[in-house]
Amino acid sequence: MVFDLGKLFIALFLCMREQQWKLTHTEHEVGCKCQGPKDRLVGTIFGKVRYWRTYIYRGGGGYYPLDIELGLPRDGFSMLLRSHAAKIATKMSYAQGVGVLAMFLRWAPSQKVVEEMVLGLGRHTQQWFESAPPPQGDGEVLIIQIDSKATPTATDAELEKRRGKRGHNPHPGSPRHRGRKARKRRGSKKRKKKGDKSKNGKMATIVVIYSLRRGKDGTLEGPINKKVYASYAPKRHAVAIARREANKRGFSQGSNKIVQIVTDGDNDLDRYVKEFFPEAIHTIDIFHVTEYLWKAGGCLFKEGSKELEQWVEEQKDALYDGRASDIVKELENQLKLLHRGPGSKSRRERLQQVRNYLVKRLTKMNYKSLQEQDLEISSGSVEGAVNYVIAKRFDSGGMRWIKERAEPLLQLRCIEVNNDWDNFISYVHDKTSRQIQQKQTNAFLKSKRPEILPTYGLNK
Repeated sequence: MVFDLGKLFIALFLCMREQQWKLTHTEHEVGCKCQGPKDRLVGTIFGKVRYWRTYIYRGGGGYYPLDIELGLPRDGFSMLLRSHAAKIATKMSYAQGVGVLAMFLRWAPSQKVVEEMVLGLGRHTQQWFESAPPPQGDGEVLIIQIDSKATPTATDAELEKRRGKRGHNPHPGSPRHRGRKARKRRGSKKRKKKGDKSKNGKMATIVVIYSLRRGKDGTLEGPINKKVYASYAPKRHAVAIARREANKRGFSQGSNKIVQIVTDGDNDLDRYVKEFFPEAIHTIDIFHVTEYLWKAGGCLFKEGSKELEQWVEEQKDALYDGRASDIVKELENQLKLLHRGPGSKSRRERLQQVRNYLVKRLTKMNYKSLQEQDLEISSGSVEGAVNYVIAKRFDSGGMRWIKERAEPLLQLRCIEVNNDWDNFISYVHDKTSRQIQQKQTNAFLKSKRPEILPTYGLNK
């Protein structure tokens, strides 16, 4: 009853606006011909609504004045339905999202249509991030945490099989025995060895940015105005976006404000941080360093032994106390004491790798000084964002993505997590409505093809 009443009110509204247009447009431009009325179905949250509107024909094409006046795109869906469908798609699979819509609305666009809605909205995300106003009420210190996560992507062989024409199955068989017969034809599946990767992972880089405000007792309180950004573009793009957001928030170079970058020690990120944030305090997440200490201890003591645990705890105490150089000396001494007999080559190499890792990053591991300044020593915020923003939606069982098609969904998920969804939808609606009215032509808001990956910051 409610849905039928809603459709009736929408149809009545569209009818009234059409009559109003006819009364105010009794004369038409030279060379234009008025035709109609022509009917159309528009998908709304109440269901599909049929309405009639005038068509204006002119040389080279025509347009529907009512659709242009109301900002209705040619793909036949209301912005509210589009918003709900895309927002749900950022939280669950397309198939599940369609099921949720159908359960609550008694109807839903197809899975393919929802994906096209996401691709269409994804064309506006980069402009939104660039034009979005900075948050108000930031603190005195800006914290930026950066990390990466690999998500499963389709291999070339999988894409060829998916896109190619499917041949006739000569062995349909019974559903109960089809799998058994197929296995006999193909032979037994080879068991994967330890370390084999099957998901063909491609890296997405995520940035978490927030500020800290110094309280009355002198401690830094926060996080304040936390925002996330993620992309499958190269890591340099993510760091460039972080620089742009820092400038927007008033933490530009020369502002004499504290900016701290926390990463996991990745070499590429280290290079880009030096380029875009030469004035920032660059810190390596202390828990990543601790993992290397366990790796080094495993070269010296038996796994699970009390000696191993005690040795690692001693090195952790030195780490928290700002004596990372003492850990390097300890590793160098252990390298000298480690015998060179059979079976020790691998242990020596692993121990040397840990030593080199620490030496290269000593200036970024002054954790005692950071704690005295009440700054961050770990990357807990971005680790949580990796799991919630990326892994939860893009790394479930059976998923295989194409980076260009996953990119708009990933950026829409960031907008939703940032609580900017309604502002973003209003931005897209106003922008497309202006374009439709300026060009006096109906346009599509859906898209069947994804955009290329973002290129901001990639050109030196």
